[in-house]
Amino acid sequence: MSHTILLTVIVLGSVGLAAAVILYFVSQKFKVYEDPRIDIIQEALPGANCGGCGFTGCRNFAEALVKADTLDGLNCPVGGATVMADVAKILGKEAVVSEPLVAVVRCQGSYEHRPRTSAYDGVKECRIAHLLYGGETDCHYGCLGYGDCVEACQFGAMYMDEKTGLPVVIDEKCVACGACVKACPRNIIELRKKFKKDRKIYVSCVNCDRGGPARKACKVACIACNKCFNVCKFGAITIQNNLAYIDSFKCTLCRKCVTECPTSAIVELNFPPRKAEEEAVKETLTQK
Repeated sequence: MSHTILLTVIVLGSVGLAAAVILYFVSQKFKVYEDPRIDIIQEALPGANCGGCGFTGCRNFAEALVKADTLDGLNCPVGGATVMADVAKILGKEAVVSEPLVAVVRCQGSYEHRPRTSAYDGVKECRIAHLLYGGETDCHYGCLGYGDCVEACQFGAMYMDEKTGLPVVIDEKCVACGACVKACPRNIIELRKKFKKDRKIYVSCVNCDRGGPARKACKVACIACNKCFNVCKFGAITIQNNLAYIDSFKCTLCRKCVTECPTSAIVELNFPPRKAEEEAVKETLTQK
């Protein structure tokens, strides 16, 4: 009996030892080497996992940074220049300075400007309504107003304005992660160059219909009249598909296009009052 037990123990021990040896050699052959700098860089990243860098998460972005020959084209919008400088220092590479961006809602189709002509009784989500329904107005390009972009924002940088029915971006909170851009089925949200003092000039319209139908659907629609194009000396404005577009990287914020637009489709934000407006205000105060 004792010999049987001893034999069993020896056999089991031999099998276990053989399995351990096999597993060791297999693990050595198929083991994947991971650069320790990946963990260090991941710690330096914000950890938002927002996807704004173009990768599924901070871990994947850290791996891409380590494997890349240069940092050109790689950027963490949440961490900005500070984080990318830290990453460059860790990797011993040259930091690439990227222009700061901010999300912009290119639609002015408020209740005032864009009359409702029908009622939607389905699921109150933009992505679903876009697939099933043209919208509650005659403009089939503008904001649907159900707030998918607000839900997608992880940084509290957007909210729905109850008075206009449109989303609003809080510039100081926006990190340009692009989540709202991806969430919008109408493609009305865009990441544009962030100027000093959050000043902006852009065509706040995405309606590609011709002038008449576009203006009928929305009072402030772009009618592609070419006036803004003709006055721009910097080549920042293009006209395509019955719609004007201002390139924020070419725009010098001269504001000439704003006064030329007959429908107020071009928006200027966070600028000081124009001289003519100041004089008009002074004259009004003097008369009082």
